[in-house]
Amino acid sequence: MQGRVEERLPLTPLTYDVLLALAEEACHGYGIIKEVERRSGGRTQLEAGTLYAAIKRMRDEGLIETAAAPDEADSRRRYYCLTGLGREVLMAESRRLEALVSAARSKNVLPEEAR
Repeated sequence: MQGRVEERLPLTPLTYDVLLALAEEACHGYGIIKEVERRSGGRTQLEAGTLYAAIKRMRDEGLIETAAAPDEADSRRRYYCLTGLGREVLMAESRRLEALVSAARSKNVLPEEAR
């Protein structure tokens, strides 16, 4: 699976944001929009059309899939979750980004983390 993972990198910011929003639990589209907005402090605001086009593409690529709605959920909403491949791609991209930040720190572009 490693080759299938590495060939998908680097991810677009949109793809990374959506995968990260689904990292802990299944979520519906509006929930993904709100999670991305919350995590970015309001700097990233996804439009529904942009999100649903990305969801279709990520489903076609096998990164996410439709999930069963939680018991208390609105049955009219479609929920999504990561696939095994999606989780592997998210982890690989996170490691790639971490290495870039580490390189920036080693070049004194970013300060070392306070410990």
